Amino acid sequence: MGDEATEAIGNQARRKRVLTGAVAAVVILILAAVATAIAVRWHQREAFAGQRPSGIPASVPTGTINLMGLSPVPASAAPGFTLTDQDGRNLPLSRFRGKVVVLEFMDPHCTDICPLVSQEFVDAYRDLGRSASDVVFVAVNVNQYFNQVQAVLAYSRDHQLITIPDWHFFTGSATALQAVWRDYNVEVEAPSPDADSVHTSIVYFIGPSGTERYIAAPMADHASNGTAYLPAGQITAWGRGIALVAGTLTS
Repeated sequence: MGDEATEAIGNQARRKRVLTGAVAAVVILILAAVATAIAVRWHQREAFAGQRPSGIPASVPTGTINLMGLSPVPASAAPGFTLTDQDGRNLPLSRFRGKVVVLEFMDPHCTDICPLVSQEFVDAYRDLGRSASDVVFVAVNVNQYFNQVQAVLAYSRDHQLITIPDWHFFTGSATALQAVWRDYNVEVEAPSPDADSVHTSIVYFIGPSGTERYIAAPMADHASNGTAYLPAGQITAWGRGIALVAGTLTS
């Protein structure tokens, strides 16, 4: 077989691999969108039926429950971990016993839903008022390719998260991060440093005793150019909702 034919076959194989990877990425995004749509429709259906999940304090309005996709979970111990935060401090999750922990999973290179959740965290801290000192806001890195302390510190600064006194954006080795993702049922698809990562977006509310109490499902809309956004009113409502739920656990 000639050199030209060999090169043509090689080029065809490379194109096939690229297309296969692109199709896989599209499938992942579609599945994530479908799962989100199903969750939203379920909560809307429950609202229309005049129902609300049991086990959530009456002080949390049904509208807030539906907005956040808030659900109670069995009060089991939150999986422990020890990671390094944006200030280079190596801390265990158990360090925060006695306080409510609001835990999310974020990508320091994310330009999609993570910045929206970050704004909601900042708003929630302000909405907590006197209870703010009893609540810790935590994120775990879902980007193993950008797992340096500098990466999570830069993100924390860019999105004003450092204005929260008890904010911790944890990172660590790929192996350590993957163990935490697995323990918290967080799926991550990040095929390469140059590819957009796709990950489960979920907020855990952990009580002062270290037990999981509630989970919520962050949301985002997308403009025609693919940019993620939420109307300002919904971001504000999410912040108030996070503060309200966390506040019920401080008392």
